[in-house]
Amino acid sequence: MTDPQVVHDPRACDGALARAFGFLGKRWNGILLATLTHGPAGFSDLRRTVAGISDSVLADRLAELCRAGLVSRTVHPGPPVSVVYELTASGTALAPALQELTRWAQQNLPAERCAGQDG
Repeated sequence: MTDPQVVHDPRACDGALARAFGFLGKRWNGILLATLTHGPAGFSDLRRTVAGISDSVLADRLAELCRAGLVSRTVHPGPPVSVVYELTASGTALAPALQELTRWAQQNLPAERCAGQDG
């Protein structure tokens, strides 16, 4: 039973928001989810699309996203056997938030410049 006299400090960190950023802020999780908003993809498709991720990290992150219920993994019997990853309903529900974060970043965070780039 909750005490009606307890007042929540609006400046206090919200536990749900902290969990969301802790999960989505883990390297590659948000990028993989955003990539899968464009449709199902195989492991090699994701490896090509997400530059800089190693095979082992990609496998770990996809397993983590599957355990969290945000991504589903479907094995299609071969030959050849193929595995497809796609967003679940919970993962798809994140798409608008990811799009808003992308828009905010485009408007408010300067793009990183490559070494040796003039301008």
